[in-house]
Amino acid sequence: MKNKIQLDTGKKIFPLILMIIGIGLMLSLWILRLNIVAVVCVAFMCIMSAAIVLSIIIKNKVYAPMIFAYAAASIGIVVYYVIFGADAGFGAFTSGFAGFSSAEHALFTGEGNFFTRLLGNILLVLPTALSLWGLFFVAKKTFSKEAVKKAVSAVLCVLLLGTSVFYVLTMNLRSKPNTKRLWEGHDDYLSGVKKNADSSSPNVLFIMMDDLGYGDISLNGAIYETPNIDSIGENGLNLTNFYSAYSVCSPARFAALTGRYPYRGYADNVIYPTVDTLSPFAQTRIFNSIEMGNNADGMLGDEITFAETFKAAGYATGCFGKWHLGDYGEYLPTNQGFDYFYGSHHVNDMTPFYHVKEENGEWEIVHGTDELKDQSQATKWIHDEITDWITQKAEADESFLAYYASPWPHAPVYAGDDFDGTSGMGTYVDCVTEFDYYLGQLFDTMEKLGVLEDTVIVFTSDNGPALEGSVNDLRGGKYLAYEGGQKVPFMIRWDNADGALGETGTERTSSAVLVDLYPTLVELCGIEGTDGQKNYLPSDRVIDGISMAALLKEDSVIHTEEHPILHMKREVVKAVQYAMPVSEVEKLYPDYDFDVLAENDYITFKYFEKIQNDNSAFWDKNRKNWLHILNDDYAENYNRTSVYPEIADIYNAKMHEITDNFKDNRRGIID
Repeated sequence: MKNKIQLDTGKKIFPLILMIIGIGLMLSLWILRLNIVAVVCVAFMCIMSAAIVLSIIIKNKVYAPMIFAYAAASIGIVVYYVIFGADAGFGAFTSGFAGFSSAEHALFTGEGNFFTRLLGNILLVLPTALSLWGLFFVAKKTFSKEAVKKAVSAVLCVLLLGTSVFYVLTMNLRSKPNTKRLWEGHDDYLSGVKKNADSSSPNVLFIMMDDLGYGDISLNGAIYETPNIDSIGENGLNLTNFYSAYSVCSPARFAALTGRYPYRGYADNVIYPTVDTLSPFAQTRIFNSIEMGNNADGMLGDEITFAETFKAAGYATGCFGKWHLGDYGEYLPTNQGFDYFYGSHHVNDMTPFYHVKEENGEWEIVHGTDELKDQSQATKWIHDEITDWITQKAEADESFLAYYASPWPHAPVYAGDDFDGTSGMGTYVDCVTEFDYYLGQLFDTMEKLGVLEDTVIVFTSDNGPALEGSVNDLRGGKYLAYEGGQKVPFMIRWDNADGALGETGTERTSSAVLVDLYPTLVELCGIEGTDGQKNYLPSDRVIDGISMAALLKEDSVIHTEEHPILHMKREVVKAVQYAMPVSEVEKLYPDYDFDVLAENDYITFKYFEKIQNDNSAFWDKNRKNWLHILNDDYAENYNRTSVYPEIADIYNAKMHEITDNFKDNRRGIID
């Protein structure tokens, strides 16, 4: 009997503990509703498959509690993704490489329904289920020849191990966000926008570069020429103290589109692709939901974007270039207020990378799937698309909002054949000058169409430079909360502004931030509510931005203690910045007569409680309790805390107040 494989249904302690763990994981997944628990469940399944095999090899036994433990974990996963799944249920078989429209293959892309998720998840788990049931059946039955039983068990052991690993690579890993949803307020607000856009309404062209540094345009001191970019500031305004709302790509785009800090929507880091083929890289599909939290895979669909607002007001809306806020379902650009999208859902250094055309949440690949190897045509392709789209809208006399999200100069940088090598300064500058050239072509087309003068044109960058690029004399770069990471170019032009921009061709020195863009566009373009409310913005949620209208017209200070500028990284407020009247500083320090106090009406303080050192020679050091005055020290060279300790305390308290408010009401819900 010792050499016979048997089914052990006894009450051995260790197998029973494993069964309890399996049941506990199943229940935890259903209660917590977090993708990370599903990952733990599938890891447990792999461990259990190995334990079952070892028990057969060492003990010649198949322990029933181990079978039940494995089954509980797998049942937990299947039930979870059938109920809470966010795609059709076919896991890694949902492939962005297929190159087909989701409308034509509804079972393999999109949200699906309960039955597609049921079918898909059962098919994916079926190989492991059959292998597990086979082992249980073989161990329970009596064979006339034990050698046959052992041989069949050996085959089933290999199958169980193999199918468990296969399931890891193919299981469904998209699930619905587990957070308070704001759909009711979303829908109520959009239904309350007055549809008053007509031929007299100003158009909007919002241009966002990717990783372009503050000093990468000649108007800000670049050592090469960007005449067409500069023309925006030369014919409008150049804001010399403008900040992105984050020092990396996806969060900054979230802030621009929603007027809210990315923490509100679990968008605190770079968003990764979720489309993948059957490969060891399929696990990238789980990265977003863990890194961002609460199963978010991009910008949540119940966020309200300026595209949705302008679309509700009657504008045609288009997005061109880099999206980088999600690649399926509610996260797609045409499910976030844009009528049309041409560009990439992903960033150009990730797999997969390809250009798509998208309408109504359905997209198809237009240039093949292997664009990582050669992106030299991207600038021209995007230029041609946005030019054609604007031409169509202008000729139809439709007011339009175009979001031109260039993928450049994010690495790896490419330039077209006519520009590659022409600057003598490397591909980075070739790439920027190519973009500048085509931007000039776009402006010429708009002028011929008669829409240039009545278009609000905004130009900025999502964050500071990474591997190349200039921040002038600022400290740091991309990924850091220092000035070089978030202080970016910002210019605005509107020829028919009728005084809204004050004296054009000049600079504005007061600070503003990317979350201010949404309320600013709403005010400049006269978006109203059906109830007659001016500057109509959502009222069910916090809008962190404030309109820049007063700053644009008169260089007024808008970011005071009531509206601080935040510098955040990975869900942590790294710095608080706002302007304090000199009169308030002098109340605390009546004997101080420093030049910075005498020469300014406001002092812009920036306070770090703790920030990593940007000097790699001292990588293990942190700067703690640092207070900077940006009026005379924009390079953040000197810590003023010892001079103004009470002010450092005030800003520290403000930082903790904001942090506590975020924690108590992450999504910024207004009751």
